[in-house]
Amino acid sequence: MLGKLLPLLLGLIGLAGGGAAGYFLRPAPPPAEHATDPTAAEGAAEGDHGAAPEAHGAPAADDHGGEGDVTSEFVKLNNQFIVPLVTESRISGMVILSLSLEVKVGETEAVYRAEPKLRDAFLQVLFDHANTGGFQGLFTDSANMSRLRRALTETARSILGPGVLAVLVSDIVRQDS
Repeated sequence: MLGKLLPLLLGLIGLAGGGAAGYFLRPAPPPAEHATDPTAAEGAAEGDHGAAPEAHGAPAADDHGGEGDVTSEFVKLNNQFIVPLVTESRISGMVILSLSLEVKVGETEAVYRAEPKLRDAFLQVLFDHANTGGFQGLFTDSANMSRLRRALTETARSILGPGVLAVLVSDIVRQDS
């Protein structure tokens, strides 16, 4: 009889111990926004009821002393860019990139309207970068990545105008075959 009760008793003790450990080791709740915070009061007055920014077009705060002025927003382009790496007339690998644009507030819709044209122009820049060896060797070198970002930003500005502040490379992977 004791042989049948012992596993049941051990199971109950384990269950209770696990529940107690989960309760005491749970993460702390996020801090609540205080009503005395001036930026929270402004947001509530403007109809921004503390909603989290969307993944597409999330606003970025200006870096001038944390005043809370939103001067730009980020627009993530929907699909990744796939760039073949060609060596001696054969594909030797590929690079996959995800890009986002930093634009002035209110320019998000313009980016989505021009996305097919942007994708075409960005692919041409990426193919040119690959053909000049930009994705060979230390392709994530700071100078190399700055040159690529600058070329992409100039291309975006030629299509969308001065509302484009920067093009950001959010993901980059090279796969050699």
